Amino acid sequence: MRVLVQRVTSASVTVDGEVVGAIKPNPQGLLALVGATHGDDAAKAKRMAEKLWQLRILDGEKSASDVAAPILVISQFTLYANTDKGRRPSWNAAAPGAVAEPLVAEFADALKTLGAVVETGVFGADMQVELVNDGPVTVLLEL
Repeated sequence: MRVLVQRVTSASVTVDGEVVGAIKPNPQGLLALVGATHGDDAAKAKRMAEKLWQLRILDGEKSASDVAAPILVISQFTLYANTDKGRRPSWNAAAPGAVAEPLVAEFADALKTLGAVVETGVFGADMQVELVNDGPVTVLLEL
């Protein structure tokens, strides 16, 4: 599982012209782009949620758990793009939707269980994501 996390001062996701998820942190939150691969399972999704929740990338070396920072979770199969050959990425390493969708949901649910305020996108939808990256700070987490 891979999570590309960005520290943000605001973030939202729109589907078909309607905002389906948004966070307005005070002052910071996290945008988590989440990709799953074939060997991932629910246990790994929970461990990744714990890792993100405790990651100390907010001001003052604080974590989301320290300041109750909100998190916007967006599914992102393209995190598993393979660009080794040619000009067209291969998506073979990304888990198929039937596998990835419940894992992304498990990740979001695990964050909620830990105490996070979580908003989400719509799995498999054509989403427009808007954010203000703070810092900028962007970190790739992988398990």
